[in-house]
Amino acid sequence: MKIGKKIDAELKRKATGIRKEILEMIVAARGTHIGSAFSIVDLLLYLYKEVLHVNPRRPEDPKRDKFVLSKGHGCAALYVILAHYGFFPKDILKSYCSPGSIFGGHPDSVRIPGIETSTGSLGHGFSVAVGFALANKMDKKISMVYCLAGDGECNEGAIWEGAQVAAHHKLDNLVLIIDNNKLMISGPTKDIIDPLSFGEKFRAFGWNAIEIDGHNFCGMAVAFKKTSTLNGKPTVIIANTIKGKGVSYMENKREWHSMLPNEEQMKLALEELSDKKLL
Repeated sequence: MKIGKKIDAELKRKATGIRKEILEMIVAARGTHIGSAFSIVDLLLYLYKEVLHVNPRRPEDPKRDKFVLSKGHGCAALYVILAHYGFFPKDILKSYCSPGSIFGGHPDSVRIPGIETSTGSLGHGFSVAVGFALANKMDKKISMVYCLAGDGECNEGAIWEGAQVAAHHKLDNLVLIIDNNKLMISGPTKDIIDPLSFGEKFRAFGWNAIEIDGHNFCGMAVAFKKTSTLNGKPTVIIANTIKGKGVSYMENKREWHSMLPNEEQMKLALEELSDKKLL
């Protein structure tokens, strides 16, 4: 499956604009996790634009697909995208990380429309997604469950316990996306616990495995098309991404997991995110 040049260009422009909104929102709130949010923007945008069957006017529709952001600290990206697709007014994002706001540093499923489960404790969101997919099978629902986890998050034993359960129950209605940006708050992922080959590991656990460039929309189109062919196995998409994607001095820099830009850095970031050459 291919996407046309017009749609590809549209998605690239939108992704750049979303990164700018995320940056402004986090800096205004003196929040954090810019780099972690930037690496997943393209993946989330493609999911909500082209893949997920969800209706913002009926967020509790029992026939909906479900998305779980297991990597909860990247939620600023999800908030902006949910607002773009009408789950709530964009204007209320101004309250992000302010007292009384529904938008905290990790997503809250009780208060935020479109959030399927509260996440933040790493590994737990994926376990919930496995439960959602198993429940759908038991209830004979044809809807899909998608989950996005970080590469460092895959150090958690809960990920591999969930992977075994999903394969055992033949959950071909489950897709795990790994944000493989190769950096954790403590340093390069390979230096903390080397994940080796995610593809080989998941195949050994009984999964389909697909590897893509997590910033290439054409590659995403092909990968997600493959996941629609049910074969009795869950699927993992290993998305190779860049932490801090979109701002040159943030890209592939560990410190931008939790730093905020100063005035000069902010000006440069906004210039780069407004530069059409980046699209």
